[in-house]
Amino acid sequence: MTVKKQPAPDRDASHSAADAVVRFINVQKTYDAERLVVRNLNLDIRRGEFLTMLGPSGSGKTTTLMMLAGFEPATHGEILLNGRQINRVPPDKRGIGMVFQNYALFPHMTVAENLAFPLQVRSVGKAEVERRVLDALAMVELSGFGTRRPAQLSGGQQQRVAVARALIFEPEVVLMDEPLGALDKQLREQMQYEIKRLHERLGVTIVYVTHDQSEALTMSDRIAVFNDGVIQQLSTPADLYEQPTSLFVAEFIGENNRLGGKLEHVDSAGKCTVRLDGGQIVSAIAVGNPKPGQAVQLSLRPERVLLNPNRSDTSLSIVEASVDDLIYLGDHIRIRLLVDGQEPFVIKALNDDNGMSARKGDKVAVGWRAENCRALHQSQSDVGHG
Repeated sequence: MTVKKQPAPDRDASHSAADAVVRFINVQKTYDAERLVVRNLNLDIRRGEFLTMLGPSGSGKTTTLMMLAGFEPATHGEILLNGRQINRVPPDKRGIGMVFQNYALFPHMTVAENLAFPLQVRSVGKAEVERRVLDALAMVELSGFGTRRPAQLSGGQQQRVAVARALIFEPEVVLMDEPLGALDKQLREQMQYEIKRLHERLGVTIVYVTHDQSEALTMSDRIAVFNDGVIQQLSTPADLYEQPTSLFVAEFIGENNRLGGKLEHVDSAGKCTVRLDGGQIVSAIAVGNPKPGQAVQLSLRPERVLLNPNRSDTSLSIVEASVDDLIYLGDHIRIRLLVDGQEPFVIKALNDDNGMSARKGDKVAVGWRAENCRALHQSQSDVGHG
């Protein structure tokens, strides 16, 4: 194949609408004229990027993908591809590749015939079809498998064929709807790296839908987290994990500890002090402009919390806790604590003398640095933005 490699998206540079290969402008979708499945969606997908739509079932991510593919009409708003509105363009005229969870290969055709089909319907010449089929098989490391039928392939091999078929007619955009959901864990992880490698090599724009957070973090340039028809946050994987802007995102991406309290003070740099419900004063980073006196929820990743820290370190917030349970996981110890008399609190301690010294029922101290703790006011717990 001769897919033209696009320049990789610059994650740090500012982007304008001109950079977008796909644009959703004020898009809404309802099936019953009452409940909006997708609400006022505004999203630009950059040329050559790997963008993942992530969220729980019913969050609107798959409906958004289906509107882009043309399998579902938008109720309101515009969908643009390369600046051209495609709302009324049929799916087969959009020039978009599609990979489904169930592979959607033709069982009566050989692998080579499956790959040739999208070229033949586009009236590509026979010699060119044969060349591209051979190139596509080589690309997904299935050279020599062209004469087999899908039933003679493993699940991973069938998915490779499905990916190759989506790429063979050289689309600018490829959509993938839970493409690895039917594979076992080891094969799924292998395919994640293979799809990411193909993306980096070819530079095609990939829009990927999944409910698997680790899959999204592994593969994506950016992730759009959906909930209740709204993008809650659109960020790089690192920013999404380290700097969640709502408790929904903090708890949907990775593991998260919560502590409730009231905001006491915020300085000009955004560092704040919070009085926990149990009375202890701690430091955090204020998110979303909460005001003194407002109720906030602290968000802390388990791996950012220190067990029995140095109490003389004034850069740490330190609170008392009691050990509720311990789970040995080889390289680390998962310690479940009760902190400030609130919900269970989890830390991941290294499998060293410090981590191994804790026992169920022990009174311990835990600490964290302000930059690793996010203070989110209550209205951000359930309401997204985007």
